[in-house]
Amino acid sequence: MLFARCTLLIVSLLLPLFALAQTQYTLSGVVRAADTHEVLPGASVAVPASATGTATDAQGAYSLPLPPGTHEVVVSFLGYQPVTRTITLRRDQRLLVELPTAANELGEVIVRGTGTLEQKLQTTQMSVERLTTREAKLLPALFGEVDLLKTLQLKPGVQNGGEGTSGLFVRGGSSDQNLVLLDDAVVYNPAHLFGLFSVFNPDAVQSVDLYKGGFPAQYGGRLSSIIDVRLREGSHEKVGVSGGIGLISSRLAVEGPLNKGKGSFLVSGRRTYFDVFTRAINRVNQDDPDFSPIPDYYFQDLNLKANYQLGRKDQVFLTGYYGSDVFGFNSDGGFNINFEWGNTLGALRWQHTFAPRLYLNTTASFTRYRYNIGNALDEFSFGLASTIRDLSLRSDLEYHTADNRHILKAGATVTSHNFGVGRLQAESVSNLVNFGSDVSYTGQEGGLYASDNFTVNDKWQLDYGLRLSGFHSGSDTYGGIEPRVAARYSLSPTLSLKANYALMYQYVHLVTNSGASLPTDIWYPSRLSVKPQRSQQVATGVSWLLGGGKYLLTNEVYYKWAENQIDFRDGAQLFANADLDQEFLFGKGWAYGDEIYLEKKEGKTTGWIGYTLAWTKRRFPPQRGTTGINNGAVYYPTYDRRHNLTVVVLHQLSPRINLTGSFVFTSGAATTLPQGRFVYQDALGNGGNPVAVPLYPERNTYRMAPYNRLDLGLVYKLRPRHGESDLTLSIYNAYNRRNPYFIYFDRIEDPQTNLTTGYRARQVSLFPTIPSVTYNFKF
Repeated sequence: MLFARCTLLIVSLLLPLFALAQTQYTLSGVVRAADTHEVLPGASVAVPASATGTATDAQGAYSLPLPPGTHEVVVSFLGYQPVTRTITLRRDQRLLVELPTAANELGEVIVRGTGTLEQKLQTTQMSVERLTTREAKLLPALFGEVDLLKTLQLKPGVQNGGEGTSGLFVRGGSSDQNLVLLDDAVVYNPAHLFGLFSVFNPDAVQSVDLYKGGFPAQYGGRLSSIIDVRLREGSHEKVGVSGGIGLISSRLAVEGPLNKGKGSFLVSGRRTYFDVFTRAINRVNQDDPDFSPIPDYYFQDLNLKANYQLGRKDQVFLTGYYGSDVFGFNSDGGFNINFEWGNTLGALRWQHTFAPRLYLNTTASFTRYRYNIGNALDEFSFGLASTIRDLSLRSDLEYHTADNRHILKAGATVTSHNFGVGRLQAESVSNLVNFGSDVSYTGQEGGLYASDNFTVNDKWQLDYGLRLSGFHSGSDTYGGIEPRVAARYSLSPTLSLKANYALMYQYVHLVTNSGASLPTDIWYPSRLSVKPQRSQQVATGVSWLLGGGKYLLTNEVYYKWAENQIDFRDGAQLFANADLDQEFLFGKGWAYGDEIYLEKKEGKTTGWIGYTLAWTKRRFPPQRGTTGINNGAVYYPTYDRRHNLTVVVLHQLSPRINLTGSFVFTSGAATTLPQGRFVYQDALGNGGNPVAVPLYPERNTYRMAPYNRLDLGLVYKLRPRHGESDLTLSIYNAYNRRNPYFIYFDRIEDPQTNLTTGYRARQVSLFPTIPSVTYNFKF
C-alpha cells in the first residue's frame, strides 16, 4: 500500500512535465557535416523570428518545440557555413541538416554568427570549456605535436604538471582527480613519453569538453574535472586518407562509408621515430669501447571508430583504442631493462530513438591500463608489474517535453574493477633465487542519477539533479548522495548571472610518491581504512556578451573543500605491499580563486585571454604514529600557482596563411629547499671528514622563478593537384626563456684543501627555443 501511494505521488508530480502541449509541435533531427556526414555536437539551431533556439547534444541531435506554421530555421557551427531552412509545421517533424565546410579552410576558427557565444551565455552550465581539433591544430605545439590536453592548459583554472607535460591540475585538484573519458570509456593514464604528450591523436578526435565545476549528474567518480573526449565517426560519403609527417612522429588516418552510407569507419594510427635513430647510432658505434649505448624508446597508438544505422530509430557505434610506450636499454655489461606501459579500451554504444523527444544510449565498455618492468643483470632477473581492468555498463535516457521547458535525464552505470596492485618476481638462472608476490583486489562501483534542466521563463533557468553512488570491495561498502544544482538568471539579452553547487565522491585512488603522474603509479580501491575522497564545490559568475555578440566576457569565483585527501607516510613501501592501507595518511584540502576569461570567435583575428588568481592548500594532521605532513600545519602543494595568465591569438593573414601565437605566465611552483646545513665530524662513515646534513623548513615554503613562454606558429596552405595539404611551422619558447624545472645544490670546494666551503643552488631547465615543421595532408 505504501509503495502504491509513493508511486501515485511520483506520477502525479511528473505528469505535468510529460503532458503534451496542444498548441506546439516538435522539430527534431540531427546536424551533420556535409562533406563527411559526421555529427556536429554543439551546433546552434535557432528560429530568430521567435527568439528561440537550442544546441545539438553529443550525438548531434536536437529537439525544438515550435507553434504550428511556417518558420525560418538557422543552423550554424564553428568552421561551417550556416544553413537556413524554411519549414511548415503541421505535426511533429524531423529535419536532417548538413552544413558545408566554410569556403576558407584556414578560417576554421571563424564563427559565422554568434550562436556559439550566445549558447554559452544562455546555458545554466558554467565552468565548461569546449575545444575542437580544428582550433588545436592551428596553435603552435612542442615538436609540432598537436596536443589537445596541452591546449586545455591554456584555459583559466587549469595548471600544468611541469614544463612541457600534458598533465592537468584543475582548480586545486591532483592529477588522479580528473575523470578522462574516450567515448564513455575511462582512460587511466592519458599520457605518452612520461607525460610530455597525451594519448589522443588529433586526426581521430572531434571534440573535447572540460568540466571544471557544476558537474552534470550523469558524471561521477572524480573530484576535480571531467574530460569528455569524442572521436570522429568518419566520412559517410567517400574514402579519404589524411595524416602528417613531423619531426618525431607520423600520423595516418583512413575513413570511409559502410554499405552505401548506412555507416562509416575511421582508423587512425601514430608512431614516433626515436628508436629508429637510436638503434642506428648504437649499431654504428657498437665496436667503440668508449661508447655508451643510447636507450631505445617509442610510442604508438591506434584508434578505431565505426557506426552503422540499423534502422530509422537505431544506430550502433564501436570505439577501440590501443596505445603503448616501449623503453629498452641493453648494455655490454649484461644489464638490460625493458619497460612497457599503455592503455587498451573498447566501447560499444547502442542509440535508440523511442520518439522525437525521447532517446536512449546504452554503452558497454572495457578498459585496461598496465605497466611491466623487466630488469636483468647477468644471471639475475627482476620484474615488476601492475594493472587495472574495468568492465562497465551504462544507460542514459533523455526526454524533452513538448514545450522544451524540461529536459529530463536519468540513467545508471555499474563498473567491475580488478586492481593488480603489484606483481613482483625475482629469479636466477641457477634457481638459487626465486621468489615473487602478487597483490590484487576487486571492487564494484555503481551510480544512479536523475536530472532536470528547467526553463522557468525567459530569465530563469535551473539545472538540478541527484546522483546516488556506491562502492564495494571485499567486506567494505561505501556510498553517498551527490546533489548537483545550477542556475542562470538573465539580467538582459547580453548579461547573465550564474551559480552552481556539486558534491562528488571518488572511490579509486592513484598511489604515487611524486607530484606528476608517472607510468609506475598504481590505482588502489577504497577499502578497510581507505575511505573514499569527497569534495564540495560552489561557484558563481557573470557572463557578458560584448561588441554586438563578437566577444564573451566571463568572471567566475569558486570555492572547493575536500575530505579524505590521500598522501603517504615517509618511507612508505608502495610496490607489491599487501598491507598498503597502513601506508596512507589522510587530510583535508581547500581551493578557491577567481577566473576571468575573454573570448572572441568572429573576424580575422580570434582567440582568448584568461587570467586566474587561485589558492590551493592541504593539511595532514598527526596520525598513525607520525607527525603527519609538515608537522600537521597547512601547506601549499607543488601545483599551487597564485597567478596564471594566458593569451591566445589566431590571425588570418591571407586566404592561405594563418599566424598563431600563445603566451603563458604563471607564478613559480612551490618547492622545499634546505635553509641551512648542520655539519658534524663522522669518524667512521666518511673517513673522518665533516658531514653536512640539510636542514629543511616547512614544506613548500620556497617559490621558484615565475614561468613564462611565448610560442609562435604559421600555417601555410599548399595547392596540391589533389586533396588538401599544408605546412605548419612552430617555434616553441620563442625568446628562449630558461624556465626552472627543478633546483639542486652544488658543493663549493676550496681549491687548496678540497674541503667543502659552501653550497650553490643550480637551476635545471628543459626546453630552449625549439623550431619544428609538420606536413599535413588530406585527400
